[in-house]
Amino acid sequence: MREFLQTLLHDFGWIHRGIGMIGNLTFVVGSVFFLPSFSSLQTAGVWLFIGGSALMLIGALGEFVVSLPGIRRWEEKRAD
Repeated sequence: MREFLQTLLHDFGWIHRGIGMIGNLTFVVGSVFFLPSFSSLQTAGVWLFIGGSALMLIGALGEFVVSLPGIRRWEEKRAD
């Protein structure tokens, strides 16, 4: 199981970046909904803001896990 997770984290690093980018996009859209001209969408803005923040956190955690020393040692072993 551990090797599967390490392979998933290493080989699919683009997933973390993609999740982070989607989080950034929802964060920006949610922020725009806070503008006075979009006052009827403020509740949706709050939820987009929260969701975008959560996605950004997930993406950052994935990148952090990939950068851990144990993962790097595993990658070096795998390359041999």
